[in-house]
Amino acid sequence: MTKPVASDTNLAHWRDTALSLCDEADGMSLAGFRRDVKVSTKPDKSLVTEVDRLIERMVRSRLNSEYRGCGIVGEEEGTEAAGASLRWYVDPIDATHNFVRGIPLFATLIAVALDGELQLGVVSAPAMRERWVAWRGGGAWRGSERITVSTVATIEESQLLYGSRRADVASGLMPGFDAAMDAAWRTRGFGDFWGHMLVAEGAAEAMIETGAHPWDWAAPLVIVEEAGGRFTTASGERAIDGASAVVTNGLIHEELLRRLRG
Repeated sequence: MTKPVASDTNLAHWRDTALSLCDEADGMSLAGFRRDVKVSTKPDKSLVTEVDRLIERMVRSRLNSEYRGCGIVGEEEGTEAAGASLRWYVDPIDATHNFVRGIPLFATLIAVALDGELQLGVVSAPAMRERWVAWRGGGAWRGSERITVSTVATIEESQLLYGSRRADVASGLMPGFDAAMDAAWRTRGFGDFWGHMLVAEGAAEAMIETGAHPWDWAAPLVIVEEAGGRFTTASGERAIDGASAVVTNGLIHEELLRRLRG
């Protein structure tokens, strides 16, 4: 099946919108960072702050004004216009737990899909003063620098990252998780968006994660792929709505999947 391809004009328009939304979201999240903000616990025991909700409402309001009838998939307020050709994915604050605890590793994630194919992704981490952007055919960028995945070709030479060993092992999706980690040169638990960005910019060879959602993985998929890497589930499916994500520089992908499956 031929993948939908957006025009350069549309990609530029969506990119400008996403960057503008992130500019506003950055100001809102920084204004609440390390402040006494209201925190609630959701049914799944994850945390949400008043800042998460305010950012998502701002993003939805602007998207509904500028792109009438578009689909929106957001962490805090669900899905609008599920059947729309143009769909936006919004995570107002990825790594909310870090945000709540005063850890500067958090970001706003925005992505755009056309007829089901992701076209653009932005990850903006204001407390780190970092922003990653990618669009189809345009490469992946950290600020003004174009980024690419590493050229490391073996597990034994690789730095492998993961979100939560406990969750990854308990999922049952990766019976070979510990063996794969033991075989690697180095392992670290750099979870959430940052692990994916480290793969995209060549600082690590893989990021392994379970339990996230489409709004967590949409923007990273575009950025990693445009940087030359691969993004699949543990079973090898290219998807953001699965129960797992295995993200690599591409060179170690099949071997890592084999080892994770045990």
